[in-house]
Amino acid sequence: MRQGEVFGVTRDRLRLTGDDPVVIVDRQLLTLPGPTTAFGPPKTTASRRVIPLPQVVVEALDQHLSVNNIDDDGLVFTLSGQAIIRSAFGHVWRPAAKAAGLNAMTGTGMHALRHYYASLLIRYGESAKTVQARLGHASPSETLETYAHLWHDSNDRTRFAVDAELRF
Repeated sequence: MRQGEVFGVTRDRLRLTGDDPVVIVDRQLLTLPGPTTAFGPPKTTASRRVIPLPQVVVEALDQHLSVNNIDDDGLVFTLSGQAIIRSAFGHVWRPAAKAAGLNAMTGTGMHALRHYYASLLIRYGESAKTVQARLGHASPSETLETYAHLWHDSNDRTRFAVDAELRF
């Protein structure tokens, strides 16, 4: 998810029980002058999406929700109970990234997590269309332009396919 999408998640956008846990992305949190915040539309129409949540994320969210008393319309992620504004988040994120041993030169911002997620999906065989849908890109071509280098070369698979069908 994009940073503003994460900051804008409220409890009612999480479906953590049942066989298909998801987060509904239909808005983002905007930082306005002041600094104040407001909900706004996501970046694009394609950014409106439902993202399936893996069990490890469900467990982390369940733990977070059990420790914090969050109303249905309350923000899931806050700083001292207040909405997270972009400038304040960096002051929390950078020390945490450093403590985790992340190298600032290779990109440790929240957007790097988005790229990491995309690379995991690709490594485990997801299609460009699926990665596009999860990231909220407008088209698969946008996803391919950004991540094509991560899809394995398919020379061996294409050779095998033709040999398997045409070899007598």
